[in-house]
Formats: sequence, structure tokens, C-alpha cells
Amino acid sequence: MSEKSLTRIRLIIADDHPIVRHGLRILFESSGQFEIVRELDTGHRMAEVILTLWPGFDVLILDAHMPHFQPISVVSQLVSALPEIKIIALSSYDNPEYVTGLLNAGCCGYILKDESPDSILSAVRIVHDGDTYMSPKVASVYVRRQRSNSSDLERLASLTEREREVLSLVGKGYDNSQICNTLVISYETVKNHLRNIYGKLGVENRYQAILFAIRVRLVDVLHI
Repeated sequence: MSEKSLTRIRLIIADDHPIVRHGLRILFESSGQFEIVRELDTGHRMAEVILTLWPGFDVLILDAHMPHFQPISVVSQLVSALPEIKIIALSSYDNPEYVTGLLNAGCCGYILKDESPDSILSAVRIVHDGDTYMSPKVASVYVRRQRSNSSDLERLASLTEREREVLSLVGKGYDNSQICNTLVISYETVKNHLRNIYGKLGVENRYQAILFAIRVRLVDVLHI
């Protein structure tokens, strides 16, 4: 496993519900891999506050539905001022247009509030490692509008058996550490497989790979 994967990840949690912030704090701190550096309970002047805290954190977990708060506008402001910032939207909604708006604004990830604890931890690790993440549950909403075609099947056929195994785990929301533990391979080998998979499929990031895996039914979202 790489040194980077062992680095304590510094988080800001922005959510107006105390019980959600408390639950997330317990989840992250109990894992031993994360540090909560600040909690925000309002969207008021959020962009200004976040800018004053940079670079003292690695990932911002942002509740997309706080009162008096326009998430797409705030994300756009933050990304414009800090292109390297990593933001994960936390939401109760899986509406494709809403998800697309936040991702296009610059969010690196989108997770639902009813995700399993392991999925939330994985999402943060994936984004921290520099990739883009979408909840498989959300991805399945997109895929309902799509059908696999001959091109998809040809690209899938180009993968080796091991690459298919890796892609299947990616589609289930596994992070790199979980993949290397499941397949008993090194962290660097996982990264090499992902580079090859992205190249063969013609995708740019993890969430596009998740969409592909679900679209070709390599992953059954109902059983994730």
C-alpha cells in the first residue's frame, strides 16, 4: 500500500443538521484515517469561510441542501478560486440533472446520505487520491436511461479477466485499498490496472467507469 493511502485525510464537514455532523465525525474518527478540522453548520458566506481555511484541509464534504444556500453557485466559486480543491456533495437526492449540475460545477464526488458507512469512507479516499466518484446508487439512475451497445461490448471484451475483476469492484464503489485487499494485489498494481481500464474503455475517471460497469451489467446495483 502506498504512503499516500496511509496519510491522515483532513476533512471539513458542512451540514446544518447536528446529528448528521455528529454521525459523520464518529464514522471518520473511528476509522483512524481521518481528521475533522472544522464543522460548518450554515451555508451563509460559506465560500468566504472555506477560502480562509485553505490549505488546512484536504476534502470538503458539503451538504447540498442547507437553507439559504445555492450549492452549485458556491461550488463554482470555490473551484474558480481554488482549482485544486476537492469537494464531495452529500445529498438525499439522486436526480440526474441535479447531480450533473454539481459535478459540472466542480464537485469531485456525489454520495447519498443513506450510503453504507464503508461506501462513504471509500468515496472520500477515492476523491482524496485524485479521482472522481459517484455513488453506484446514483449511477444506476443514469444507466436506466441508457443501453449498452456493440461498442460497449467490444470495449468490455478488450479487458483482461483481472481487469474485469477490478472494474467490477470499481462499479461496486470499492476504493483502491479495498480492491488490493480483495484481490490480494499491490496498491500500485491496482493503479496500473485502472490506467489500463480507463484507456481501453475510453473513460476519464472513476465515475465514468462506474457508469460503464453498471451499463454493461458487470455490476448488479440491486445487490450492492
